[in-house]
Amino acid sequence: MMETHKDVSADGFVIVGEEICERIISRADAFGAVEAVFAAMARGDAYNFPVVREAIGHADALYGFKGGFDRSGLSLGVKAGGYWPGNMARGLTNHQSTVFLFDPDSGRLSALVGGNYLTAIRTAASSSVSIAHLARKDARVLGMVGAGHQSTFQLRAAVEQRAFDKVVAWNPHPDMLPRLGAVVGELGLEFEAVTQQELGAQADVVITITSAFEPLMMADWIKPGTHIACMGTDTKGKQEVDPALFARATVFADEIAQSITIGEAQHAVAQGLISEGDITAIGAVINGSHAGRTSAQEITLFDGTGVGLQDLAVASVAAKLAREQGLVTPVVLG
Repeated sequence: MMETHKDVSADGFVIVGEEICERIISRADAFGAVEAVFAAMARGDAYNFPVVREAIGHADALYGFKGGFDRSGLSLGVKAGGYWPGNMARGLTNHQSTVFLFDPDSGRLSALVGGNYLTAIRTAASSSVSIAHLARKDARVLGMVGAGHQSTFQLRAAVEQRAFDKVVAWNPHPDMLPRLGAVVGELGLEFEAVTQQELGAQADVVITITSAFEPLMMADWIKPGTHIACMGTDTKGKQEVDPALFARATVFADEIAQSITIGEAQHAVAQGLISEGDITAIGAVINGSHAGRTSAQEITLFDGTGVGLQDLAVASVAAKLAREQGLVTPVVLG
């Protein structure tokens, strides 16, 4: 039975389950946490540890660890988990993860937080932060490339940042588009399933959220003034857009080092189209040390690779809110 929170920091840790995370963490909570940690990273107050991501040779699964430390937010920990492609057929989410939070003063475990919902909402928060700071204020058409589980999280977060009136979408498997369209309808917006070229011609903001290993959007299809958030590439070899697009765009990333190694920028860098110095941390825009978009015709591109500090930031908020509301399960160590 769920117990009211007591101060167990000296003797144990607390558990915040998936259902509690879904109940207490809002999109606004996730946006604020992610925006703050991106700013801390750009100031040098927070840093991510090297990512471990491996194919385990069982169930076609990828498994790994993302961690880091935020001195300003005092978030220390690691997210452990990965991707099990066969889970959907078993009634489970393909992405499975748990966040471990530690007390930075003592190193003791302070919380175990369910990471599945938090991963979805923090990934959506990341792209929405980029839209808030980089998209044109008059953006009216949102383009969605991808219609999987994560797409509806992306959609709901994005429409809170600009006054969109229409969503255009494309997916490699068209039969998945009606589910996305239904959510668009719930939000009171017009929906249209289109080709990739039509999507580029209409959209003022494009979000790519697939698991592709080849370009789905070509550079010539993106019109001037577009903001594109590339959110699906987080592993070496993955790819969603034409590398030539990086040469046309002003490029931003959650973390530059990760962007050029496992993010969308890996391909443009490998082909010599851009260098590491051509990418700006989104936190610099948030902090005001970079202007961000400078014209209505400029194409801006955000490479959202997904960093461990995002998970820790949102999990820390979840643990705090759950404690305050008496929704944690304390575990006292003997």
